[in-house]
Formats: sequence, structure tokens, C-alpha cells
Amino acid sequence: VQLVESGGGLVQAGGSLRLSCAASGSTDKIQSMAWFRQAPGKDRELVASITTVIGITNYLDSVKGRFTISRDHFKNTVYLQMNSLKPEDTAVYYCHANDLGLGYPVNVWGPGTQVTVSS
Repeated sequence: VQLVESGGGLVQAGGSLRLSCAASGSTDKIQSMAWFRQAPGKDRELVASITTVIGITNYLDSVKGRFTISRDHFKNTVYLQMNSLKPEDTAVYYCHANDLGLGYPVNVWGPGTQVTVSS
């Protein structure tokens, strides 16, 4: 499984961005997908996740009500709609997949996309 993110960029506070993560390869054993972020000098943190079959979602408290994660089975793509962006949302955003294609959980990461929110 390979992941490629897109949609990052520079936006003013209060603005919106939509991140996309396209999965390719043997994607039929992916159990869940998620977006993580890492700001300079900080640990990587889970922003939002979604299970691929039922679509159960989970969010970081600080993004609840502002960010929405969704998936498109036909396109093997996961999205992160980010509204009301704040300067503290500035980070590199990484797409993650929990893949069971080898019979055990494997973490798959995309290369990341930069999101910068100016005040």
C-alpha cells in the first residue's frame, strides 16, 4: 500500500483547506485510515481517524467541530476538510493507514503535506 497526500498550503486564520490522501496498491485489507500532524518541536499527534468499512470516526478534541474526515471507497481516497483554521493548526499533515495485508497490522505513512495558517 502506498499513500500520497495533497491539498496542503498557506491559508489565513479562519480559512479552509481540504486534504486528500490517495491509497494505491493492495488496498482491500486496510482497516482504518487517519490523519496525523506534527508541528516543529512537537510530537506527532492523531488528528482524525475513520474505519474503512463502517466509517466510525474519531477526532482530536481541539479540532472537533472544525475538521471532518471522510472516505471515498471507489477512489480509495480519504479526505480531511479543515474549516475555521487557526495558527496552531500549522503542521505537516501525514496520512496513515492500518494495513492487514500481511496478516498482521502494518503502519503505512504518506510523505506528508505542509499546512501553514497565518494570523
